[in-house]
Amino acid sequence: MAKLIYKICPASMWQVAEQEGAFRGAPVDLADGFIHFSTAEQVRETAAKHFKGQDDLVLVAVDEAVLGPELKYEVSRGGQLFPHLYAPLPCSAVQWIKPLPLGADGQHQFPVLPE
Repeated sequence: MAKLIYKICPASMWQVAEQEGAFRGAPVDLADGFIHFSTAEQVRETAAKHFKGQDDLVLVAVDEAVLGPELKYEVSRGGQLFPHLYAPLPCSAVQWIKPLPLGADGQHQFPVLPE
């Protein structure tokens, strides 16, 4: 089974990526020089911290094995290792895309994620 990592982004930004065949990054990714990802264990905290209250988001699941050496795990928030991609994300690496709606409680409603 593929080890999945996750990217949260606005649906409209992902639509552009699909048209171009690759995701080049959100403004924060472009500013930092890499595409930020989260593991299954990290993605809920990422949503709460960086996407609080944002609707019309998608959760993009990516097979990390196909990303090659441009994917690096680096120390970030709280000393945790986060996956960072130092290249555009090819749409061919995507396993699935699901909406990430806000629930009545204002929290994002995640699909069941494989651990």
